[in-house]
Amino acid sequence: MKLLPRLLASAALAAGLALPAAAQEDPFTVGFVYIGTPGDYGWTYEHDQGRIAVEEHFGDAVDTVFVENVPEGPDAERVMTQMILNGADMIFTTSFGYGPATNAVAAQFPDVYFEHATGYQRDTENVSTYSARFYEGRAVIGHIAGHMTESNIVGYIASFPIPEVIRGINSAYLHAREVNPDVEFRVVWAYTWFDPAVEADAAQALIDAGADVIMQHTDSTAPQAVAQEAGIISFGQASDMIQFAPAPRVASIIDNWSPYYIRRVGEAMEGTWEQADTWEGIDTGMVVIGEMTETIPAEVRASAQAMIDAIGAGEYHPFTGPINRQDGTAWLAEGEIADDGTLAGMDFYVEGLTGEIPN
Repeated sequence: MKLLPRLLASAALAAGLALPAAAQEDPFTVGFVYIGTPGDYGWTYEHDQGRIAVEEHFGDAVDTVFVENVPEGPDAERVMTQMILNGADMIFTTSFGYGPATNAVAAQFPDVYFEHATGYQRDTENVSTYSARFYEGRAVIGHIAGHMTESNIVGYIASFPIPEVIRGINSAYLHAREVNPDVEFRVVWAYTWFDPAVEADAAQALIDAGADVIMQHTDSTAPQAVAQEAGIISFGQASDMIQFAPAPRVASIIDNWSPYYIRRVGEAMEGTWEQADTWEGIDTGMVVIGEMTETIPAEVRASAQAMIDAIGAGEYHPFTGPINRQDGTAWLAEGEIADDGTLAGMDFYVEGLTGEIPN
């Protein structure tokens, strides 16, 4: 990693030695690889807000670059390699499917820092992974949805059948069922992170099937627009999507990456960066619940806020037993809390959810 030049520079400064102007003034360059576009007002938008926060925090000491709409696979390797050849010192890859490409390029450039969002692969010492405990936020909006549905059908637009998405479905369902035992979740797998047309079609299909609440684990605002047309409620995903409030958006899960990006870039610049696997949530502010509008009854807003406070204080975990698997077999006993390893690899539905998880 690019530690030696910084250490030499620090030593020279400590000894009162002069350094060439270019060596002192060259900015630290940070690259961001995006699966979508910042204009999605969802997942990529929030990562780009983090990039902007890095620029604002460090000023002229840092340059940032980004490439949007990068497919997962060989194209990602090409984009990362070009960033490095153009001077990138650090790269954030912001989608689960970038894992293999991130690790492949990191092995070729051991002096560059790599951070992979929502991933688990750390094949070389210059790769870290990070994610947010989105399931905490989904517990909160599931609680709200269970209270607010009148048809008892909640529609859920899922992206890909990976643990992150399955965890979210389970968490939302458990907390909707807790307040409404008659609630039913209907899941449509979109097989995309960002495709407004596909997401809109999925939302409409769920509404046609009787859903009066729409949730999503996809990135565009298209489901919000469909929900608005239908006169039903929905929740902002990844960013606040406040432009759809007071209707249909009644609350949101906000992925707040800015503090993490500022911290990790700062550590890399100081030479204190270490490989890590970071998984933070409501307690640190990496997951934020956006404003709950007055469309939600006051008592439901109060109970949702109580859940937010309890999660943030470490007094409540969304996966606390008793919880059974979909087939009725026991998973968590009364009061037992799910371990992070099981959650990280979750590949099953909880009891009460219908349908199968695609292979």
